[in-house]
Amino acid sequence: MKGIGISMLAAVLLATFAQTAAAEVKVGFVNSDRVMKEATPAKKAQQKLEKEFEKRDQDLQRIAKQLQGMQEALEKNSMTMGEGERRNKEREFNDLNREFQRKQREFREDLNQRRNEELAGVLERANKTIKQIAEADKYDIIFQEAVYASPRIDITDKVIKALSEAK
Repeated sequence: MKGIGISMLAAVLLATFAQTAAAEVKVGFVNSDRVMKEATPAKKAQQKLEKEFEKRDQDLQRIAKQLQGMQEALEKNSMTMGEGERRNKEREFNDLNREFQRKQREFREDLNQRRNEELAGVLERANKTIKQIAEADKYDIIFQEAVYASPRIDITDKVIKALSEAK
C-alpha cells in the first residue's frame, strides 16, 4: 500500500513537472541505504554501538559456552549419575538457560533502541546535508526511494562526501 502511495505521488509530481515544460526541472536521487552504511557519521555510530555493547556481548558468549559445556556433560554423564545429581544438574542447566534467554532478549532490545537513536541522528544530519545540496545546486526535487534512478541524477556520492567532511 505504501509503495502504491509513493508511486502515485511520483506520478503526480512527474505529471506536474511535464506540464511546466517552460521551466527546466532538476531532479536528484539519493540512495539512503548507502548513505547509512558508507558515510563517516554512520560508521562512527556503528563503532560507538559496538564498543558500548561489547562487554555484554562477551558476557552472552561466555554464558553460551558454559551452557554448551553443561549440556555436553549432561549428555555424556547422565547414565552414570544418580537420579538426584542428574536432576540438580538439569535444574542448574535450565536456570542458567533461562537467565541466558532473558539477558539475550534484553541485549537485543537495548541494542535496537540505541541503534535507532544513533541512526536517527545520522539520518537527521543526512537530510540536512541533502537539503543544503539541493538548495546550493538548485534541485527542484530529490528522491530517496526509487525503483530505478539513472546514475546521471544520483547524488549519493556527493551526499556521503559532504556528510563525511562535515564536522
